[in-house]
Amino acid sequence: MEAELVSRLANDLVWIRPELLLAGFALAATLVGAWLGDRVGGLLAGLCAVGLVIAAFFAWQMRPAEPQLVFGGALSIDGFSGYAKAVIALAAAATLLLGADHFARRNERRFEFPILIALSAVGMFVMVSANDLITLYVGLELQSLAAYVLAAFRRDDARSSEAGLKYFVLGALASGLLLYGASLIYGFTGSVRFDVIAASVADGGLGVMFGLVFLICGLAFKMSAAPFHMWTPDVYEGAPTPVTAFFAAAPKLAAVALLARVLYGPFADLEDQWRQVIMALAGISLLVGAFIALAQTNIKRLMAYSSIHNMGFALMALAAGTEKGASAALIYMTIYLPTTIGAFAGILAMRRDCKDVETIEDLSGLAQRKPWLAMLLTVIFFSVAGIPPLAGFFGKLVTFQAALDAGLWPLAVVAALATVISAAYYLNIIKVMWVNPPAPAFQSSGPTIAMTAGLATLLIFPVLVVGFGWVEQAALLAATSSFP
Repeated sequence: MEAELVSRLANDLVWIRPELLLAGFALAATLVGAWLGDRVGGLLAGLCAVGLVIAAFFAWQMRPAEPQLVFGGALSIDGFSGYAKAVIALAAAATLLLGADHFARRNERRFEFPILIALSAVGMFVMVSANDLITLYVGLELQSLAAYVLAAFRRDDARSSEAGLKYFVLGALASGLLLYGASLIYGFTGSVRFDVIAASVADGGLGVMFGLVFLICGLAFKMSAAPFHMWTPDVYEGAPTPVTAFFAAAPKLAAVALLARVLYGPFADLEDQWRQVIMALAGISLLVGAFIALAQTNIKRLMAYSSIHNMGFALMALAAGTEKGASAALIYMTIYLPTTIGAFAGILAMRRDCKDVETIEDLSGLAQRKPWLAMLLTVIFFSVAGIPPLAGFFGKLVTFQAALDAGLWPLAVVAALATVISAAYYLNIIKVMWVNPPAPAFQSSGPTIAMTAGLATLLIFPVLVVGFGWVEQAALLAATSSFP
């Protein structure tokens, strides 16, 4: 018996190599940082970035044809989780590159930054593999607790402290909603395991539906979907810009993947009920993000509303309730992440008189001062707006196809109108860069910021659209192997 348990444990540990790698780094780095102080912050950030890339490789390799349940069924290792983990890890590594230059220039490099990124990534890995309600909550809170500290990372800055406090208070409220929903689901089905819930969900009646609505509300907060978006603009503006880039990228994909796992797994039989809720969240997010962003003058707040708008497309894909919908959400988020990170790399390059600047007007005449930066940002914002033949266009296209195939044409019409409205504020930024009289020149950005912006732009440039078919096939395979 003991030999069997040891063998089973060893097998389970093999399947969670990405999580073990990052958790081990976080524990070791905490000891090293406490001993040697902030002078090893740069070294730890580099090691963490390398660890994240290795974790992405491990996750990509662990995409079995059939889901593998580990630790008594608490985690499900499958194609969907492997795909999501790989993209999450690469996005986290990119934000570490952004932070390396930014914090060094401001003399704010601290050893805690890569540790918090690693712990948040572990939480996201657990989220996308969760196979019961307890594991779901543990992964979500591990990611969230690290995020609260990251938002308030600049302790002597009132805006950063305010951002962390708002995020924590509102995040606690969202966690309460999620826990209340989970308790209702457990009470009416008698289990926290997804497979048992799926077998008994039809017998739970109205109580299970109420629990699912509360669960969706809690997850909608984590992905900043309207009307649960109230924290997003203030946190995006107040947090350090590399942290904001992290919030806008990896956690969004983790939340979308977790929502897909919940809806398409234990609650697949309630599709007709939860579809209405997801459609409402998608439509409100699309319109709120499109309209309110028009009035923004701070580019980080504009990016906050842009992220709310973009989450509407991911939700529209999930509302389809099909494997194509799940794969479309993955594809959309895969394309959304590099464009978002590239945009924040451009924001980090906006530095004048040794101070960060964040207003749209500060980009005036950028094409005359720094044509390379203006060109990169132009490609990025065209892609986010969905202008063909950039990758962002294809990302939006697959979400529309998934919605129309499922008969959700009213939501597709709303999405099309919101896309046209949102193009106005992206085009306004481009107009400011290329047409307005030049503002004072920015200081030179660090090499890793320039490199990250360049790589992000390369990923969405037309020459790499030929790789879209490969991404589409990988995402569809991940969805079909995980949600039969």
